[in-house]
Amino acid sequence: EVRVSSSFSMKTLHVTKEVDIPKDVKVEVKSRRVTVTGPRGALTREFKHTKCDIKLKDQRVVVGMWLGDKKQVARVRTICSHITNMILGVTKGFKYKMRLVYAHFPINFNIENENRVIVRNFLGEKKDRIINMMDGVTISRNEGVKDEYVLVGNSVDNVSQSAAKIQQSTLVRNKDIRKFLDGIYVSEKGHVVEDD
Repeated sequence: EVRVSSSFSMKTLHVTKEVDIPKDVKVEVKSRRVTVTGPRGALTREFKHTKCDIKLKDQRVVVGMWLGDKKQVARVRTICSHITNMILGVTKGFKYKMRLVYAHFPINFNIENENRVIVRNFLGEKKDRIINMMDGVTISRNEGVKDEYVLVGNSVDNVSQSAAKIQQSTLVRNKDIRKFLDGIYVSEKGHVVEDD
């Protein structure tokens, strides 16, 4: 009689994916620590939490994995996406636009030193909401459009997380959110250096 364990899973022998490096970008890899340097600055990220091979080969980053199951193999593409986002960040940068939305009580939105936000008078509340931007993210008022603010940075994680912190600080509680639409929302996502 042959018994097959129910926890048995197929292993993929070898998986590789590649990321092309543009000419004006320099990439360094040392023990799963990737540093990307470009015209807008440098970004560093560690991938030591997962067992994989990250190597440089002819102006390309090659990410590989031996004998991984389904979830481990999926990480190869994820790591490639992170490296692609780092390359985009140091060449084009990331820019998120946010709009203030209010029906009755005007939201008072103050910026301190381009990296700290104080939100007052949200739904008439007396409480001040203080939000600090993540590393490398600056926020400024868009002079051309009323109640619009622009977050700029090289790391897509830090820019989007800063936008999320602002949005989540103004969640409406104990009211019907279909009627009370007040808040600060992301209206547009793009790059600092736009394509021609």
